[in-house]
Amino acid sequence: MPSPRLRSVFAVVAGVAVLLTACRSTPERPADPAPVRPAWRAVELPVPVGVAGRPLLRDAAHCGSRWYAVGGLVDGAGETRPAAWSSADGLSWSALPVRAQTFYGRQHVLYAVACRDDGMAALGAKTGGVHGNPRTGTWVWRPGGPVREVPAAFELFGGPRAVSAARLAAGPAGWLIAGARADGAAVWSSPDAGGFVLRAGVPELAGDARGRTTAYDAVAVGSGWLVVGSLLPTGGAALMPLAWSSVDGRSWRRSALPVSAGGGAAERVVVRDGAPTVVGPVRDGFAVWRAPAGSSDGWQRVGGFGAAGPGVLSVAGLVGVDGRLLAATGDGADRRLWISGDGGASWRPVIVPASVPDRGDAALAVAAGDAGLLVVADDGKSSRAWWAALPAVDE
Repeated sequence: MPSPRLRSVFAVVAGVAVLLTACRSTPERPADPAPVRPAWRAVELPVPVGVAGRPLLRDAAHCGSRWYAVGGLVDGAGETRPAAWSSADGLSWSALPVRAQTFYGRQHVLYAVACRDDGMAALGAKTGGVHGNPRTGTWVWRPGGPVREVPAAFELFGGPRAVSAARLAAGPAGWLIAGARADGAAVWSSPDAGGFVLRAGVPELAGDARGRTTAYDAVAVGSGWLVVGSLLPTGGAALMPLAWSSVDGRSWRRSALPVSAGGGAAERVVVRDGAPTVVGPVRDGFAVWRAPAGSSDGWQRVGGFGAAGPGVLSVAGLVGVDGRLLAATGDGADRRLWISGDGGASWRPVIVPASVPDRGDAALAVAAGDAGLLVVADDGKSSRAWWAALPAVDE
Protein backbone atom coordinates (compact mmCIF):
# COMPACT_ATOMS: atom_id res chain seq x y z
CA MET A 1 0.00 0.00 0.00
CA PRO A 2 1.20 3.61 -0.63
CA SER A 3 2.52 5.53 2.34
CA PRO A 4 0.07 7.72 4.33
CA ARG A 5 1.70 10.84 2.84
CA LEU A 6 1.21 9.58 -0.73
CA ARG A 7 -2.34 8.46 0.03
CA SER A 8 -3.14 12.01 1.17
CA VAL A 9 -1.62 13.48 -1.99
CA PHE A 10 -3.61 11.10 -4.21
CA ALA A 11 -6.78 11.90 -2.28
CA VAL A 12 -6.29 15.64 -2.85
CA VAL A 13 -5.67 15.14 -6.57
CA ALA A 14 -8.68 12.85 -6.94
CA GLY A 15 -10.87 15.28 -5.01
CA VAL A 16 -9.81 18.19 -7.17
CA ALA A 17 -10.53 16.20 -10.35
CA VAL A 18 -14.05 15.45 -9.11
CA LEU A 19 -14.63 19.08 -8.18
CA LEU A 20 -13.37 20.35 -11.52
CA THR A 21 -15.66 17.94 -13.32
CA ALA A 22 -18.62 18.91 -11.16
CA CYS A 23 -17.99 22.64 -11.66
CA ARG A 24 -18.33 22.42 -15.45
CA SER A 25 -21.86 22.50 -16.75
CA THR A 26 -22.31 22.67 -20.51
CA PRO A 27 -25.80 21.49 -21.47
CA GLU A 28 -25.05 21.61 -25.20
CA ARG A 29 -21.66 21.43 -26.89
CA PRO A 30 -21.27 24.33 -29.33
CA ALA A 31 -20.47 23.38 -32.89
CA ASP A 32 -16.76 23.12 -33.62
CA PRO A 33 -15.35 25.11 -36.53
CA ALA A 34 -14.82 23.25 -39.80
CA PRO A 35 -12.13 20.60 -39.34
CA VAL A 36 -8.77 20.51 -41.07
CA ARG A 37 -8.11 17.31 -43.04
CA PRO A 38 -4.39 16.71 -43.68
CA ALA A 39 -3.35 14.25 -46.39
CA TRP A 40 -2.19 11.58 -43.96
CA ARG A 41 0.21 8.80 -44.92
CA ALA A 42 0.58 5.80 -42.64
CA VAL A 43 4.18 5.16 -41.56
CA GLU A 44 5.60 1.99 -40.04
CA LEU A 45 7.79 1.93 -36.95
CA PRO A 46 9.47 -1.48 -37.09
CA VAL A 47 9.72 -3.88 -34.17
CA PRO A 48 13.39 -4.21 -33.16
CA VAL A 49 15.11 -7.30 -34.56
CA GLY A 50 14.95 -10.27 -32.19
CA VAL A 51 12.32 -8.68 -29.92
CA ALA A 52 8.72 -9.89 -29.66
CA GLY A 53 5.71 -7.70 -28.93
CA ARG A 54 3.60 -4.94 -30.32
CA PRO A 55 4.73 -1.29 -30.16
CA LEU A 56 3.37 1.05 -27.49
CA LEU A 57 3.76 4.59 -28.86
CA ARG A 58 3.68 7.33 -26.25
CA ASP A 59 5.47 10.50 -27.43
CA ALA A 60 7.29 12.09 -30.37
CA ALA A 61 9.66 15.00 -31.02
CA HIS A 62 11.53 16.75 -33.82
CA CYS A 63 14.87 18.56 -33.61
CA GLY A 64 17.09 19.75 -36.45
CA SER A 65 17.00 17.01 -39.07
CA ARG A 66 15.81 14.15 -36.85
CA TRP A 67 12.45 12.79 -35.77
CA TYR A 68 11.99 10.63 -32.69
CA ALA A 69 9.23 8.42 -31.31
CA VAL A 70 9.36 6.66 -27.96
CA GLY A 71 7.35 4.13 -26.02
CA GLY A 72 7.85 0.44 -25.54
CA LEU A 73 6.92 -3.06 -26.58
CA VAL A 74 4.43 -5.36 -24.88
CA ASP A 75 4.32 -9.12 -25.39
CA GLY A 76 1.42 -11.55 -25.11
CA ALA A 77 2.00 -11.99 -21.37
CA GLY A 78 1.81 -8.23 -20.76
CA GLU A 79 5.54 -7.84 -20.13
CA THR A 80 6.96 -4.52 -21.34
CA ARG A 81 10.35 -3.22 -22.44
CA PRO A 82 11.54 0.22 -23.60
CA ALA A 83 11.73 1.14 -27.28
CA ALA A 84 12.64 4.18 -29.38
CA TRP A 85 12.71 5.00 -33.06
CA SER A 86 14.35 7.63 -35.26
CA SER A 87 13.84 8.99 -38.77
CA ALA A 88 15.58 11.49 -41.04
CA ASP A 89 12.45 12.35 -43.03
CA GLY A 90 9.46 11.30 -40.88
CA LEU A 91 8.54 8.55 -43.36
CA SER A 92 11.26 5.89 -43.11
CA TRP A 93 11.96 4.78 -39.55
CA SER A 94 14.46 2.57 -37.78
CA ALA A 95 14.45 1.19 -34.25
CA LEU A 96 17.24 2.55 -32.07
CA PRO A 97 19.24 0.04 -30.02
CA VAL A 98 18.28 0.19 -26.34
CA ARG A 99 20.55 -0.65 -23.40
CA ALA A 100 18.85 -1.01 -20.01
CA GLN A 101 20.91 -1.36 -16.85
CA THR A 102 18.42 -2.02 -14.05
CA PHE A 103 15.65 -4.49 -13.27
CA TYR A 104 12.89 -1.92 -13.69
CA GLY A 105 14.66 -0.17 -16.57
CA ARG A 106 14.37 -3.34 -18.61
CA GLN A 107 10.58 -3.05 -18.19
CA HIS A 108 10.22 0.69 -18.76
CA VAL A 109 7.83 2.29 -21.21
CA LEU A 110 9.26 5.64 -22.36
CA TYR A 111 6.51 8.24 -21.96
CA ALA A 112 8.13 11.63 -22.61
CA VAL A 113 10.87 12.69 -25.03
CA ALA A 114 12.85 15.86 -25.72
CA CYS A 115 15.74 16.54 -28.07
CA ARG A 116 18.29 19.00 -29.31
CA ASP A 117 20.84 18.80 -32.11
CA ASP A 118 23.31 16.65 -30.15
CA GLY A 119 20.85 13.97 -29.12
CA MET A 120 17.67 12.89 -27.39
CA ALA A 121 16.58 12.08 -23.84
CA ALA A 122 13.47 10.43 -22.46
CA LEU A 123 11.59 9.61 -19.28
CA GLY A 124 10.52 6.04 -18.63
CA ALA A 125 8.58 4.26 -15.92
CA LYS A 126 7.29 0.88 -14.81
CA THR A 127 4.85 0.31 -11.96
CA GLY A 128 6.30 -2.05 -9.37
CA GLY A 129 7.66 -2.62 -5.90
CA VAL A 130 5.86 -3.25 -2.63
CA HIS A 131 3.69 -0.12 -2.93
CA GLY A 132 2.97 -0.40 -6.67
CA ASN A 133 4.37 3.06 -7.42
CA PRO A 134 5.99 4.05 -10.74
CA ARG A 135 9.71 3.28 -10.89
CA THR A 136 10.85 6.25 -12.97
CA GLY A 137 14.17 6.84 -14.68
CA THR A 138 15.85 8.73 -17.52
CA TRP A 139 17.36 7.63 -20.81
CA VAL A 140 19.82 9.38 -23.12
CA TRP A 141 20.86 8.90 -26.74
CA ARG A 142 23.82 10.30 -28.65
CA PRO A 143 24.37 9.73 -32.40
CA GLY A 144 26.04 6.40 -33.05
CA GLY A 145 25.19 4.85 -29.69
CA PRO A 146 22.28 3.09 -28.01
CA VAL A 147 19.45 4.67 -26.06
CA ARG A 148 21.05 4.21 -22.65
CA GLU A 149 19.39 4.03 -19.25
CA VAL A 150 20.95 6.45 -16.76
CA PRO A 151 21.30 4.70 -13.37
CA ALA A 152 20.13 6.83 -10.45
CA ALA A 153 19.52 6.56 -6.73
CA PHE A 154 16.01 5.30 -5.98
CA GLU A 155 14.91 8.48 -4.20
CA LEU A 156 15.96 10.78 -7.06
CA PHE A 157 12.56 10.14 -8.66
CA GLY A 158 10.98 7.71 -6.18
CA GLY A 159 10.86 7.26 -2.44
CA PRO A 160 8.36 8.46 0.16
CA ARG A 161 8.27 12.03 -1.23
CA ALA A 162 7.69 11.05 -4.88
CA VAL A 163 4.66 12.33 -6.77
CA SER A 164 5.48 12.77 -10.47
CA ALA A 165 8.13 13.40 -13.10
CA ALA A 166 5.93 14.77 -15.85
CA ARG A 167 7.77 16.25 -18.83
CA LEU A 168 11.29 16.78 -20.16
CA ALA A 169 12.69 19.84 -21.97
CA ALA A 170 15.98 20.60 -23.72
CA GLY A 171 17.70 23.92 -24.33
CA PRO A 172 21.03 25.73 -24.52
CA ALA A 173 21.52 25.37 -20.75
CA GLY A 174 20.94 21.60 -20.79
CA TRP A 175 17.92 19.53 -19.80
CA LEU A 176 15.08 20.07 -17.33
CA ILE A 177 12.36 17.78 -15.95
CA ALA A 178 9.16 19.30 -14.53
CA GLY A 179 7.14 17.46 -11.91
CA ALA A 180 6.23 17.40 -8.24
CA ARG A 181 7.33 16.06 -4.87
CA ALA A 182 5.41 15.85 -1.62
CA ASP A 183 6.06 19.55 -0.92
CA GLY A 184 4.90 20.74 -4.34
CA ALA A 185 6.33 21.58 -7.75
CA ALA A 186 9.90 20.47 -8.36
CA VAL A 187 12.44 20.25 -11.18
CA TRP A 188 15.42 18.08 -12.04
CA SER A 189 18.26 19.64 -14.05
CA SER A 190 21.24 18.32 -15.99
CA PRO A 191 23.81 19.82 -18.36
CA ASP A 192 23.89 16.72 -20.58
CA ALA A 193 21.01 14.36 -19.56
CA GLY A 194 23.68 12.01 -18.21
CA GLY A 195 22.52 12.50 -14.61
CA PHE A 196 19.96 14.81 -13.00
CA VAL A 197 19.94 16.89 -9.81
CA LEU A 198 16.64 17.24 -7.94
CA ARG A 199 15.59 20.74 -6.85
CA ALA A 200 12.65 20.40 -4.47
CA GLY A 201 11.36 22.65 -1.71
CA VAL A 202 12.58 25.70 -3.65
CA PRO A 203 10.94 29.00 -2.57
CA GLU A 204 8.19 30.17 -4.95
CA LEU A 205 8.36 26.89 -6.90
CA ALA A 206 7.26 24.59 -4.07
CA GLY A 207 4.03 24.83 -2.15
CA ASP A 208 3.74 27.21 0.81
CA ALA A 209 1.07 28.96 2.86
CA ARG A 210 -0.67 30.01 -0.36
CA GLY A 211 -1.33 26.40 -1.34
CA ARG A 212 0.06 23.31 -3.03
CA THR A 213 1.81 23.57 -6.40
CA THR A 214 2.39 21.06 -9.22
CA ALA A 215 4.49 21.44 -12.38
CA TYR A 216 3.41 19.79 -15.63
CA ASP A 217 5.71 21.01 -18.42
CA ALA A 218 8.81 23.04 -19.19
CA VAL A 219 10.45 24.84 -22.12
CA ALA A 220 13.76 26.60 -22.68
CA VAL A 221 13.49 30.39 -22.89
CA GLY A 222 16.77 31.85 -24.09
CA SER A 223 19.42 30.47 -21.75
CA GLY A 224 16.87 29.94 -18.96
CA TRP A 225 13.67 28.02 -18.33
CA LEU A 226 9.92 28.41 -18.10
CA VAL A 227 7.82 25.88 -16.17
CA VAL A 228 4.02 25.76 -16.06
CA GLY A 229 1.61 24.10 -13.66
CA SER A 230 -1.05 24.83 -11.08
CA LEU A 231 -1.78 25.96 -7.55
CA LEU A 232 -4.44 24.43 -5.30
CA PRO A 233 -5.05 27.34 -2.90
CA THR A 234 -5.16 26.58 0.79
CA GLY A 235 -8.80 25.93 1.63
CA GLY A 236 -9.76 26.16 -2.04
CA ALA A 237 -11.42 23.67 -4.37
CA ALA A 238 -10.32 24.90 -7.82
CA LEU A 239 -6.85 24.83 -9.34
CA MET A 240 -5.27 28.06 -10.55
CA PRO A 241 -2.78 28.22 -13.48
CA LEU A 242 0.82 29.23 -12.72
CA ALA A 243 4.08 29.80 -14.57
CA TRP A 244 7.59 29.93 -13.12
CA SER A 245 10.69 31.42 -14.76
CA SER A 246 14.36 30.87 -13.92
CA VAL A 247 17.66 31.94 -15.42
CA ASP A 248 19.61 29.05 -13.88
CA GLY A 249 17.15 26.30 -12.89
CA ARG A 250 17.90 26.91 -9.19
CA SER A 251 15.91 29.99 -8.16
CA TRP A 252 12.42 30.60 -9.52
CA ARG A 253 9.97 33.45 -9.97
CA ARG A 254 6.22 32.72 -9.82
CA SER A 255 3.54 34.31 -12.04
CA ALA A 256 -0.22 33.77 -11.96
CA LEU A 257 -1.99 33.36 -15.29
CA PRO A 258 -5.33 35.23 -15.61
CA VAL A 259 -8.37 33.00 -15.29
CA SER A 260 -12.09 33.53 -14.76
CA ALA A 261 -14.24 31.92 -12.08
CA GLY A 262 -13.80 28.17 -11.92
CA GLY A 263 -10.02 28.12 -12.15
CA GLY A 264 -7.85 26.04 -14.43
CA ALA A 265 -4.34 24.68 -14.95
CA ALA A 266 -1.41 25.44 -17.25
CA GLU A 267 -0.49 22.03 -18.68
CA ARG A 268 1.66 22.55 -21.81
CA VAL A 269 3.98 25.30 -23.00
CA VAL A 270 5.92 26.17 -26.16
CA VAL A 271 7.78 29.21 -27.44
CA ARG A 272 6.31 30.51 -30.70
CA ASP A 273 8.00 33.41 -32.50
CA GLY A 274 9.86 34.15 -29.27
CA ALA A 275 6.65 34.38 -27.22
CA PRO A 276 5.84 31.74 -24.56
CA THR A 277 2.42 30.21 -25.23
CA VAL A 278 0.53 28.01 -22.75
CA VAL A 279 -2.55 25.80 -23.12
CA GLY A 280 -4.55 24.29 -20.29
CA PRO A 281 -8.03 23.21 -19.19
CA VAL A 282 -10.45 25.71 -17.70
CA ARG A 283 -14.09 25.49 -16.72
CA ASP A 284 -15.53 25.75 -20.23
CA GLY A 285 -12.85 24.12 -22.38
CA PHE A 286 -9.22 24.96 -23.07
CA ALA A 287 -7.58 28.35 -22.54
CA VAL A 288 -4.57 29.80 -24.33
CA TRP A 289 -2.24 32.26 -22.59
CA ARG A 290 0.68 34.17 -24.06
CA ALA A 291 3.44 36.40 -22.70
CA PRO A 292 5.26 39.04 -24.77
CA ALA A 293 8.19 37.83 -26.87
CA GLY A 294 11.35 37.54 -24.79
CA SER A 295 9.41 37.79 -21.52
CA SER A 296 8.01 35.45 -18.89
CA ASP A 297 5.69 38.11 -17.44
CA GLY A 298 2.67 40.05 -18.67
CA TRP A 299 0.55 36.97 -19.34
CA GLN A 300 -2.73 37.46 -21.18
CA ARG A 301 -5.44 35.01 -22.14
CA VAL A 302 -5.53 35.24 -25.93
CA GLY A 303 -7.98 32.54 -26.92
CA GLY A 304 -9.62 29.23 -26.22
CA PHE A 305 -11.21 26.23 -27.89
CA GLY A 306 -13.17 23.06 -27.30
CA ALA A 307 -15.81 22.59 -24.66
CA ALA A 308 -16.28 20.64 -21.48
CA GLY A 309 -16.36 16.90 -22.07
CA PRO A 310 -17.80 14.10 -19.96
CA GLY A 311 -14.63 13.84 -17.85
CA VAL A 312 -11.60 15.78 -16.72
CA LEU A 313 -10.02 17.84 -19.52
CA SER A 314 -6.29 17.50 -20.21
CA VAL A 315 -3.63 18.70 -22.64
CA ALA A 316 -1.29 15.91 -23.74
CA GLY A 317 0.88 17.82 -26.21
CA LEU A 318 1.63 21.24 -27.69
CA VAL A 319 4.00 22.13 -30.52
CA GLY A 320 4.62 25.25 -32.58
CA VAL A 321 6.06 25.44 -36.10
CA ASP A 322 5.91 27.78 -39.11
CA GLY A 323 3.23 30.06 -37.70
CA ARG A 324 1.06 27.22 -36.42
CA LEU A 325 0.25 25.75 -33.02
CA LEU A 326 -0.93 22.15 -32.62
CA ALA A 327 -2.42 20.78 -29.41
CA ALA A 328 -3.34 17.21 -28.46
CA THR A 329 -6.10 17.12 -25.85
CA GLY A 330 -8.39 14.78 -23.94
CA ASP A 331 -11.98 15.50 -22.92
CA GLY A 332 -12.84 12.38 -20.95
CA ALA A 333 -14.19 10.59 -24.01
CA ASP A 334 -11.63 11.01 -26.81
CA ARG A 335 -8.14 12.30 -27.52
CA ARG A 336 -8.27 15.07 -30.15
CA LEU A 337 -5.93 17.22 -32.23
CA TRP A 338 -6.36 20.97 -32.79
CA ILE A 339 -4.56 23.60 -34.89
CA SER A 340 -4.26 27.41 -34.71
CA GLY A 341 -2.71 29.76 -37.23
CA ASP A 342 -3.13 33.02 -35.32
CA GLY A 343 -1.12 32.49 -32.16
CA GLY A 344 -3.82 30.63 -30.29
CA ALA A 345 -6.73 33.05 -30.69
CA SER A 346 -8.80 30.65 -32.80
CA TRP A 347 -8.57 26.88 -33.33
CA ARG A 348 -9.89 24.21 -35.65
CA PRO A 349 -10.09 20.46 -35.02
CA VAL A 350 -7.72 18.26 -37.04
CA ILE A 351 -9.05 14.97 -38.35
CA VAL A 352 -6.83 12.06 -37.28
CA PRO A 353 -7.15 8.77 -39.23
CA ALA A 354 -8.22 6.71 -36.19
CA SER A 355 -10.18 7.50 -33.04
CA VAL A 356 -8.29 7.37 -29.75
CA PRO A 357 -10.15 7.03 -26.44
CA ASP A 358 -9.22 9.26 -23.54
CA ARG A 359 -8.08 6.70 -20.98
CA GLY A 360 -4.92 5.59 -19.23
CA ASP A 361 -3.82 2.89 -21.67
CA ALA A 362 -4.17 5.18 -24.71
CA ALA A 363 -2.05 8.00 -26.10
CA LEU A 364 -2.04 10.68 -28.79
CA ALA A 365 1.12 12.72 -29.41
CA VAL A 366 2.19 15.19 -32.08
CA ALA A 367 5.53 16.45 -33.38
CA ALA A 368 6.08 19.02 -36.12
CA GLY A 369 8.89 20.37 -38.25
CA ASP A 370 9.14 22.57 -41.31
CA ALA A 371 8.77 19.51 -43.56
CA GLY A 372 5.63 18.11 -41.99
CA LEU A 373 3.60 16.74 -39.14
CA LEU A 374 3.89 13.43 -37.26
CA VAL A 375 1.13 11.95 -35.12
CA VAL A 376 1.54 8.77 -33.05
CA ALA A 377 -1.43 7.10 -31.40
CA ASP A 378 -2.29 4.11 -29.26
CA ASP A 379 -5.92 3.18 -28.67
CA GLY A 380 -5.09 0.57 -26.03
CA LYS A 381 -5.10 -2.26 -28.58
CA SER A 382 -2.66 -1.14 -31.27
CA SER A 383 -0.27 1.71 -32.05
CA ARG A 384 -0.09 3.58 -35.34
CA ALA A 385 1.72 6.58 -36.80
CA TRP A 386 0.93 8.98 -39.62
CA TRP A 387 2.75 11.69 -41.53
CA ALA A 388 1.38 14.71 -43.42
CA ALA A 389 2.56 17.97 -44.90
CA LEU A 390 1.79 20.91 -42.63
CA PRO A 391 -1.85 21.82 -43.33
CA ALA A 392 -2.95 25.34 -44.12
CA VAL A 393 -5.28 26.51 -41.38
CA ASP A 394 -7.58 28.35 -43.77
CA GLU A 395 -8.19 25.31 -45.97
